[in-house]
Amino acid sequence: MNNGTELMHPSALRPQTTFLYFEDLAEPAKFLEEALELKLVEDHGFAKIYRMSGESFLGIVDEAGGHHKAQDKNAVLVTMVVDDVKPWHERLQCTGIRMLSGIKTVPEANLECFFFVGPGGYHFEIQKVLDPEDVAGFKSQGGGGLI
Repeated sequence: MNNGTELMHPSALRPQTTFLYFEDLAEPAKFLEEALELKLVEDHGFAKIYRMSGESFLGIVDEAGGHHKAQDKNAVLVTMVVDDVKPWHERLQCTGIRMLSGIKTVPEANLECFFFVGPGGYHFEIQKVLDPEDVAGFKSQGGGGLI
């Protein structure tokens, strides 16, 4: 990969943002603000950015002004890590959101989780990491970590 010249060391990565694309932002904005209670931190009109936690953000973009077009089927999973999945599961069931699973334990990954469908057909996961050492490993890397 190196043609003999010395490569510059890039600066450290900063906050991470995942962008999801939609034909219209009204439904996903309502979902993020009301169902998930995420805080809007930037509104550019054609794009809105919400804080997930620490330095982790989720952006929604109107396809008319964005880099990509909305798709009929998306290969994206947005995972949110919480301390207790049960209240989230109950809350989202009450909103009428389409659930893809009940709460389940995944022993090989040492987590508890459930999946649901959000606006635009995007899949979401609410997850609890069961081993405190696993959570600590993410926190020790700097930044916001998992929680």
